[in-house]
Order: sequence, then structure tokens, then C-alpha cells
Amino acid sequence: MMDNFKEPEITEGLIREHGLTDEEYKKIKQILGREPNYTELGIFSVMWSEHCSYKSSRVFLKNFPTGGEHIIQGPGENAGVVDIGEVFYVIFLPWEQGL
Repeated sequence: MMDNFKEPEITEGLIREHGLTDEEYKKIKQILGREPNYTELGIFSVMWSEHCSYKSSRVFLKNFPTGGEHIIQGPGENAGVVDIGEVFYVIFLPWEQGL
């Protein structure tokens, strides 16, 4: 029953369990103008996760070409497609859409 739910205290351990750095936690407090509650911490954690924001891989991904003769479909919300010659293509799907 939700009436009995008590949100956990936001501790350094809980922040780490949510995959957030000290810098990110400071940014959350700056955005909200206060300490986040448990639910808000979870929302920011997901929004800023590797899955949603490419948190650690963005620095590498930006080195790949996004247009040109062999780029059939560049970066976006769905699959990327690259022509690798003859009649072959490489398709990059988000993990949850994998074959």
C-alpha cells in the first residue's frame, strides 16, 4: 500500500547506486533549487544514464561521420545505416530494438 511507503534518505551511497557523480548531484540540486527526493533522484539518474544520454560514450561517438556518400541514415532516434560497399550495409540499432 502506497500510504505506508517511506522514501529512503538520500545518502552518498544511494547517489552512487543511482550512477550519479558528485558533479551531477550538485547539478540536480541547482536545477531543482533544493535537495531532490528519492523519486526525483531516480528520474535524473535514468535521464542522465548511458542508456538515455550516452553519458560516457558521447565523447567517442562524436568522432564518427554523420553524413557523406556512405552514410545512408545518420544519427538520430533510431537506426543508423552505413553503406560498406557492393550490396552490403551495416545497421546500428539501439539495444532495445536489436534483432
